[in-house]
Amino acid sequence: MTISKIAKAAGVSVPTVSKVLNGRNDVAPETRSRIEELIHRHGYRRRRGPGGGRSATVDLVFHELDSAWAIEVIRGVERVTRAEGLSVVLSESGGAQTPRDAWVDSVLARQSAAAILVFSDLAPAQRDRLTARGIPCVVVDPTGDPGDDGIPSIGSANWSGGLAATRHLIELGHERIGVIGGPRDVLCSRARIDGYRAALETAGLDVVPELIREGDFHVEGGRDNGRELLRMDHPPTAVFAGSDLQAMGVYEAARELGVRIPEELSVVGFDDLPVARWVGPPLTTVRQPLTEMAEEATRLALSLSRGERPANLRLDLATDLVVRQSTAAPRTA
Repeated sequence: MTISKIAKAAGVSVPTVSKVLNGRNDVAPETRSRIEELIHRHGYRRRRGPGGGRSATVDLVFHELDSAWAIEVIRGVERVTRAEGLSVVLSESGGAQTPRDAWVDSVLARQSAAAILVFSDLAPAQRDRLTARGIPCVVVDPTGDPGDDGIPSIGSANWSGGLAATRHLIELGHERIGVIGGPRDVLCSRARIDGYRAALETAGLDVVPELIREGDFHVEGGRDNGRELLRMDHPPTAVFAGSDLQAMGVYEAARELGVRIPEELSVVGFDDLPVARWVGPPLTTVRQPLTEMAEEATRLALSLSRGERPANLRLDLATDLVVRQSTAAPRTA
């Protein structure tokens, strides 16, 4: 399939097809849609020029950029791209789980070597546009089921992490354990809470619905849900926060209510951000290898951009429990 054949099938000129391929905006939406459909149907891919024809950029898009979590991911992507002599173009989708079409237009215009999406997903039409230009996409920490859309992804063992965090608290003697997850429609949050449930059930403990709270992975979500849990008539003696930032929020709620950590409340986080070592008391948490996840995603994306086909397009890296001073045996009555 050639550009001229696509132009003939679409009833347009070759320059018009070229504009669509280059991500130009000066093409009527209906015409663009018709050309895009033909490109996707016939599997057309732009021929690479000398040296592989790769742009010197890799696009990295976050759903939001406002935490130390994002810094760890950026660090991993930058390490790999720097070694490859590439630059990173950083974008944010304003909290939306799907980037705007304008972001896709800009990636196409740059003819980036690859695109990496963090905690985001692509709409099918967006994925088709990038695929037709030979721009591979890899998702870090996918929000949905990675098997549904076929996009390569790098995640972590969230279920095992939730299991290990809760099992640690159970082994200390806690029986009434609260959990603050992330948004319920996010895969990693559901997996961590499923691990929490499995640990309780394996230990013969009841899963109490009122102890399971939905947060947002931010400090505010941990603080607000932490207040509600600690103000219960029968509050939990331990809380598994679904992120280190939410654990910081639980710390804040405990300070407001005069609850001492770990003497009166044990807290476990998830991520092992640098701040986990600095707070008082230092936070027990599940280490999620964020930098390594970003490095693997970047290597995978660049490998795909070279036309290689790695054996594994979906990889979950191991998590580890890091025990510090925020957990202890429950205080006896």
